Amino acid sequence: MNSFFDKEYHPPKAILTRISRRQFLKSAAMSSAISMAPVSLAFANNAGKVDTSQDPWLTLDITMQHLLPSSDTGPGAKEFQAINYLVNLLEEQPIDEEEKQFVRNGIGWLNGYTQKHYQQPFSKLTHDDKEKALRAISKSRAGENWLSTLISYVFEAMLAPSSYGGNPDGIGWQWLQHKAGFPMPEKGKRYYELTAYGNIDVKQEPQQDKDNKAR
Repeated sequence: MNSFFDKEYHPPKAILTRISRRQFLKSAAMSSAISMAPVSLAFANNAGKVDTSQDPWLTLDITMQHLLPSSDTGPGAKEFQAINYLVNLLEEQPIDEEEKQFVRNGIGWLNGYTQKHYQQPFSKLTHDDKEKALRAISKSRAGENWLSTLISYVFEAMLAPSSYGGNPDGIGWQWLQHKAGFPMPEKGKRYYELTAYGNIDVKQEPQQDKDNKAR
């Protein structure tokens, strides 16, 4: 594939699963809160390790900020630090490699589209031209899937503990008036680190336990 409009496109299984999860979240508890946010574009038809001011991260950041902009009714992707969450997701978490590649490919396809039609990368476009470009690619199956995947990342950044990169100081929970569970996972005990953490505990069995077993 070399663009969003390639007729040979087949959605990765991981993307279909993520889109289904996003539809569930949107229709469940978040629906009333999300309806208050001025989300651009209708979809019916670890940050410290990278420079998020440069591509590929810049295009992803600008796109997510356009999809869920800051407004008088609530915070947006910028405040949720969705790009930091996405860095953690793509750089550290063991998600499906096909999903990662799809996200990366979409950056090139989007910039290729805007270079062709506007002679500029997506990040340099005006707000109105960004909207037109995203609406145009959303008419393709690949474009719709790519945008749906990014908005799901924004929702996840809004809801996840801050140790995953987004939701600083629980800003998303505060907006939704949600009381999070405790204890909150810390770095080293995040869900994708639990297996390795458990193995370390097994290998480094406390001396007291060894002494008890020996008696």
